[in-house]
Amino acid sequence: MPTTTQKRVTAADVARSLGLSRATVGFVLNDTPGQKISDATRERVIEEAKRLGYRANSAARALASGRSRIVLLVMPDWPLDHNLRTNLDEASLALDEAGYSLVTMTPHAGGTAQPLWETLSPDVVMGLTPFTRDQIARFRAAGVEHIVPETAVEDGSALDELSDGPVLQVRHLVAQGRTRLAYAGSADPRVSDLLDLRRSTAREEIARTPGVELVASSDVEAADAARALASFLEAGADGVVAYNDDIAARLLRAALRSGIAVPEQLAIIGHDDAPIAELLVPALSTVRIDIKGLGRYFAQMALTAAAGAPVPTNRPFTTAELVARETS
Repeated sequence: MPTTTQKRVTAADVARSLGLSRATVGFVLNDTPGQKISDATRERVIEEAKRLGYRANSAARALASGRSRIVLLVMPDWPLDHNLRTNLDEASLALDEAGYSLVTMTPHAGGTAQPLWETLSPDVVMGLTPFTRDQIARFRAAGVEHIVPETAVEDGSALDELSDGPVLQVRHLVAQGRTRLAYAGSADPRVSDLLDLRRSTAREEIARTPGVELVASSDVEAADAARALASFLEAGADGVVAYNDDIAARLLRAALRSGIAVPEQLAIIGHDDAPIAELLVPALSTVRIDIKGLGRYFAQMALTAAAGAPVPTNRPFTTAELVARETS
């Protein structure tokens, strides 16, 4: 049986149906600024467009307006964990509310696919981490006008997690009477920059706290958490600050299997408040990040950049809170 292809409804169809000029209908459907069109006419056009099933031709609109209404997020090769997914979901929702689409991509070394900043003509290219000068040059060569952050990592731009989580971790353990702390990092090379930031922040907080010392620091391999745990106990640690909840969970499992009482002998605190933290037995103490707030903040950065306005500096005031449970 032959198939039929339904003809796309155009602005001209809407104009004919209403007996209006194509120009008037086009001004309304494209929300063209500076046009004196009555509210009544505008409402008639919008309602008729809906009735006929009109959908804007995004390519033509982008060509006419010079905007694609796309924000391209160039992501580092990070694990797509609970927090990152929540961040992206919230940023995508906030951008969608403003009429923009969020598209993500992760460049890979040796990849041969044409970069999306060349094929999509995004209004804004954003990064969760600073770009290199070479990356920024390639964005500019492709015609990208708005880049966030615009300062290259070689020029002093640095990763800023917008969180005092490691400080809260240390202070909580100290408040529980722990004075000999160990830091448990991740062996995943993809998160090395974020790990360095969290570990150095925790180390600095320990250094300025009288009577407290960092007695050990080790990255925890997925299959060998027992080794890291043994090194912490051998150093006399009575509390562990973990890079995230996954690392903390591995140590907790190793401790329980070894007969180490948690938190009596060893207190453990994670970071991120992943769903697993509350489900563990004993439940994991951790730090909760306002990931949704950060996602909306990143969206606001993109929207102001797209409008040619200065990127906002009013970052979320409170981005981390302690969640005390049974492991500390």
